[in-house]
This record gives sequence, C-alpha cells and structure tokens, in this order.
Amino acid sequence: MAGPSTDRFGRDSGSGGESGGVPTPAPTHPDHDLREEGLPDLLKRLSNETTTLVKQELDLAKAEMTEKGRKAGAGAGMFGGAGLLGLGAFGAFTTFLIALLATALDHTWLAALIVAAVYGAIAGVLALQGKNKIQEAGPPVPEQTVETLKEDAEWAKTQKRSGAR
Repeated sequence: MAGPSTDRFGRDSGSGGESGGVPTPAPTHPDHDLREEGLPDLLKRLSNETTTLVKQELDLAKAEMTEKGRKAGAGAGMFGGAGLLGLGAFGAFTTFLIALLATALDHTWLAALIVAAVYGAIAGVLALQGKNKIQEAGPPVPEQTVETLKEDAEWAKTQKRSGAR
C-alpha cells in the first residue's frame, strides 16, 4: 500500500511543494546536516517552515470552529424552539391568572390590569438587579490581556535599550 502521504487535512504532503495553498517543507534526510547550510538558506528555511506551520494551524482552527459552529447552530435552534414554546406557556399561564382573578372580581379588565402590574413590578426588579450585575462586572475590556501587553511592550523597550549599548 504505497499511496501518496497526506497531512492531517488530507492534502498531499510528500511532494515538497505547494499543496492546497500551503507550502510543505522539503523532507530532510537523516544524513543531511543543517550545519552545512549557509545562514541565508537557514533563515529562508525557517521562514518557510514557520509560514507553513502558521497556515496549517490556522486551517486546523478554521476546521475546528466550523465543526463547533455547526453543533452550536443546532443547539441555538433548539434554544429558539424552547423559547418559543416557553413564551406560549407563559401566555397560557397569564390567561389562566387573568381568568382566575376575573372570577373573583367580576371584571376581566381589572384582573388583566392586576396581572400586568405584578409583571411590571417583577420586570422592574429584574432590570435593576441586571443593571447592578453589569456594573459589578466592569467594562467589557480584557484587563489582564491589556496589562500583559503593556508589560510585554515595556520588556521589549528594555531589551532594545540594552541591545543598543
């Protein structure tokens, strides 16, 4: 079974050339010594292999996100269906409450007004609690990432200064 070798994306990886838009590095021979290559060749090889690695990792990330997106889409559809049926159940419950109060009050409009007022009060309390939770969370900025980026920039500046001496 001597078929063409393929990488994890199903592309031909044994050619040493372009395959699927991603260059594959030339195979290294066990007796080939990298110390024999010149610095420009080594830098070119490093650049090509780094580019290949980054492109392959991006392809893998795209494939993973596509698969996760499909699964998440199915789950979101189910949540939508659950929300629709829940809304219908809430409407039926509201009708039940109004009918129950209407039998005691002899006025359907008054029963509906009472149910609406109770719902409005509950909505107001939930809105205030939600506002407080959002304020506790702070601004939607990745603060730790910003801080580490600042630290990295400061480190790079110190390296630049020490390298210029």
